Amino acid sequence: MKLSRILPLIIGLSACATGPEHDPHDPLEPLNRAVDSFNNDLLDRAFLRPFAEVYNHLIPEPVIVSIRNFFSNLEELLVITNDILQGKFAQGLNDTARFVYNSTFGLGGLFDVASAWNLPKHNEDFGQTLGYWGISSGPYLVLPFFGPRTVRDTLGLAADAPFNPTYYFSPPASRNATTALRIIDTRASLLGASRVLEEAALDPYLFMRDAYLQRRESLIRDGRPAPELDETN
Repeated sequence: MKLSRILPLIIGLSACATGPEHDPHDPLEPLNRAVDSFNNDLLDRAFLRPFAEVYNHLIPEPVIVSIRNFFSNLEELLVITNDILQGKFAQGLNDTARFVYNSTFGLGGLFDVASAWNLPKHNEDFGQTLGYWGISSGPYLVLPFFGPRTVRDTLGLAADAPFNPTYYFSPPASRNATTALRIIDTRASLLGASRVLEEAALDPYLFMRDAYLQRRESLIRDGRPAPELDETN
């Protein structure tokens, strides 16, 4: 998630983070908090965050931008598939053109020439497709390593996996190195947001849960005003 997208959510949710309270979307809250603590204390603070800070410090900004463009371009294959599954054929043409132009004129996706040519980027995945067709989100979950999800998005995550081109990189050492780079780059992109979260939130867990659920609802509805979240979705 880009910093420019998560900051408004963090600020807008500040009034809600006054302490733990029962939420019908989070019946597994004690377990989720334990997994969240594992992710934050063991994985993030002890491992991912230090690597991400070194990465931001050592890698020049233009190179970081090109790395993010490259991975973003690979994601277009998943986006295009879900455009079609949702019946968004005009958007699918847009995203196909993005992939073709960035893969060719953008030198394998290192440069985002498509955005400069008025072809906007979209965000679609299988979790959103399930939601688009009315599948209930189910309970909120925090997964080890993967972080915030819902039952619906967990199923979507499994369906997304075959559409990640890096899984097919060979030899395995190249695949593992590319995956590690993607993870560290993603974490580096969230450093600013995580600092704001730590400083502003009375309960970071509630912040992240509510921000995640609201953002997913917004993505499913393509930014249209969303109704109040209820127990069925």
